[in-house]
Amino acid sequence: MTTTLERTEERHNAQRFPSLSDKRGLWARRCATLGAVVWAGTAVAARAGVARIGAIELMFLFAPLVIVPLGMELGRVIGGTGRLDEMARWVQPFGAAAALVALLLPPGRWAGLLACGWMIVCLLMAGAGVVDLLPSSGSEAGRSARSTHSQTTLASFVVGIARIDLVVGGSWLVASRLGMRPLGIQEPIGLLTAVHFHFAGFSTAMIAAATLRFGERRQTVRWLKWLLPLVVAMPYVVAIGFVISPVVKMVAAILFSVSVAGLAVALRSCGRRAERRAAQVLLQVAAAAVFAGMVLSGVYAVADFVGSDVLTIPQMARTHGILNAVGFCMAGTLGWLVESADSR
Repeated sequence: MTTTLERTEERHNAQRFPSLSDKRGLWARRCATLGAVVWAGTAVAARAGVARIGAIELMFLFAPLVIVPLGMELGRVIGGTGRLDEMARWVQPFGAAAALVALLLPPGRWAGLLACGWMIVCLLMAGAGVVDLLPSSGSEAGRSARSTHSQTTLASFVVGIARIDLVVGGSWLVASRLGMRPLGIQEPIGLLTAVHFHFAGFSTAMIAAATLRFGERRQTVRWLKWLLPLVVAMPYVVAIGFVISPVVKMVAAILFSVSVAGLAVALRSCGRRAERRAAQVLLQVAAAAVFAGMVLSGVYAVADFVGSDVLTIPQMARTHGILNAVGFCMAGTLGWLVESADSR
């Protein structure tokens, strides 16, 4: 017979580890699945010459269509959700559709206006991230915006930074589609910065937070908490390096590659201890993909600094971009979502 204490513990676990089987989890799965179908159709149309869209634009689109809805759900699983998160969740499909049309149009007023549709999603997520970072003793508005089961832990702090990353990426998307050149940065670097903050920023931080939470529960990879500051901070330093100094850019890119390689080690270790076989496979794939991708990133950083064309931007988009977007971000996020569904 189940005791009162056991029932209380079950309710507590159900709050801490929301399942993909609930309505919000189902919404995330449907949005990501539909997004994947739309993205695949766009890629085929581009390959056939029907849609005028390049490899970097396709790489970016994978974020609003697939990675962000999955990341939203993973953030809910890790740290809870509030009003702003819920608003972003419902607006996301429309924002992603606006981003798709914006990238199909030539840069200009209309493309920039449509890109603002995705920027709305990013602003809502960034607002939720700011709320995540507020101290629990903060304002009444801050407390009411939080989920009742969100806790101020290192994992939830990383989730907050991840959500803020989206508004940086969204801003660069709008600037790119308007044809602006902020700080004199030319294309495709502007759009690549939007890609950078969606994948290397938002998605990587979400996966790192989920890995840390799993490690804390299993009392393993305790060293990961010392690596997370580099994982969440280096995307900003890399972006700053493009403006202030090639040396800063190279050093930051190498440090970021090393920190994410360390994350790959932790991901592999935790993945082997996952309870569900599907989660184990997905997390092992993610660990292998990100490690290979970060080796390429480190090589590119050095080659770019010395002026070598051993790895060009288009080559990086076809190799590092695919490894990072599909192999790491999608597989890693799905892996932790699958595992969390069995953690109740």
